[in-house]
Amino acid sequence: MKLIISAANVHQGGGRTLLLALLAAARGPTIALADSRLVLPKDLPGNIQLTLVEPTLAARFQAERRLPSLCAEGDVLIAFGNLPPLFPNPAKVFVYIQNRYLTSARSLAGLPLRARMRILVERFWLRRFLRDATILVQTPSMVTEVKSGLGRDAVLAPFAPQGESPIPKGPKEYDYIYVASGEPHKNHRRLVEAWEMLASEGHYPSLRTTLDSSREGELCGWIEEQRQSRSLKITNLHVAPDEMASAYATSSSLIYPSLFESFGLPLIEAERAGLSIVAAERDYVRDVVAPGETFDPESAVSIARAIKRHMQLNSEGNAVPSAETFLERLTRPA
Repeated sequence: MKLIISAANVHQGGGRTLLLALLAAARGPTIALADSRLVLPKDLPGNIQLTLVEPTLAARFQAERRLPSLCAEGDVLIAFGNLPPLFPNPAKVFVYIQNRYLTSARSLAGLPLRARMRILVERFWLRRFLRDATILVQTPSMVTEVKSGLGRDAVLAPFAPQGESPIPKGPKEYDYIYVASGEPHKNHRRLVEAWEMLASEGHYPSLRTTLDSSREGELCGWIEEQRQSRSLKITNLHVAPDEMASAYATSSSLIYPSLFESFGLPLIEAERAGLSIVAAERDYVRDVVAPGETFDPESAVSIARAIKRHMQLNSEGNAVPSAETFLERLTRPA
């Protein structure tokens, strides 16, 4: 029996982290189709036969055409990039779905046109070519979403890279870190609005974001404008995969305002690194961690209040006056 891992569209973020963990854990004959942009470790196991696929439509189609010939009956094929094989395959097929944009008709507003077109094509691909594949997901809430969105059962099969992360020691440079790319659902703009509200009340917690300015220049530029105009303590420093441990080590807490996730790997990483967690009150969060404070991610006010609770900052009470006080106010002589 061979293991075949098809991941020609995975090369960054949490998908890359999980893919490398999967490759490191593979035992026995293994064939892997991977994105040519994937940064691979130098110590890739010798049992893995690796084929790199260029990120073009022609190259990806050729990889799909070739995939059935790499498999035989009794083999196991893990389609790790959300999409089932395009052509019928003799192996036992598992499709690992890690993208909530694909499992329901979730709004694509705010995404670039190219990303919207890609997601629409992938939604069709996922539904049209699932055949008798087994769907694997990472959290209980994803099981529910697959059932409602695709009308299919899913097997709960989470995993995460093992090994101890260094417990942060010494002084911290940042009160909070947000490890995320810049898609609209990651909710950076509302997070910055919460920081502006805190500043208006005289509170200036420090925040580190990890956006890639070469790919997310517009969002980075907007955040920089807000930082300068409001004197906010926000720093953006992109994190390479091998720098993640040191990024957590220089931060006291993780803040996670994302509107939705299939897994939320930074939540697990931060917890392992000993950071406290302030996160959205969403199912995907409680699927994997127990946050110290939560908030409504669609409300900047709620985010700001959660930060004040977490930092134990004094704030004026909002006690509602009594009926007597109300009437006294109205009847007081001018």
